[in-house]
Amino acid sequence: MGDRPVVLGLLLYTAIAVAPTLTVWLAVRVLPAAVTSFWERRRRTGPRPGQCLEALVANLRRLRRQLLDCRPPTKVRTVALLGAYDDTLLEVCAMVDVDAPLATATGSDRALARLLTEAALEDAGIALDPPA
Repeated sequence: MGDRPVVLGLLLYTAIAVAPTLTVWLAVRVLPAAVTSFWERRRRTGPRPGQCLEALVANLRRLRRQLLDCRPPTKVRTVALLGAYDDTLLEVCAMVDVDAPLATATGSDRALARLLTEAALEDAGIALDPPA
């Protein structure tokens, strides 16, 4: 029982010795990562400033017409159009809060996920092929 103040003193000494090191480590390692993660999440969630739903849907329809064009485009043009179309499709889905299977699809699954995403947008009331 007489050694209790000694153990308590050693624990207090250890806490005082470790606290500055732990504080500096947290400030250098954890805090910047947490701030970066917060800003990345915040930047991803909101639509780009100046973009309205009508402009995005018009872009989406224009890209869709170009993709469905009968002339055989080059491979580079096809890949670029698909990339732009997919990005715009995901932006429109985010803006109207529609679940987009295309966001998580990879490789050969992208074509089916694109169709499912287009169907989800059509169900949400956005006509991708409006009547002429």
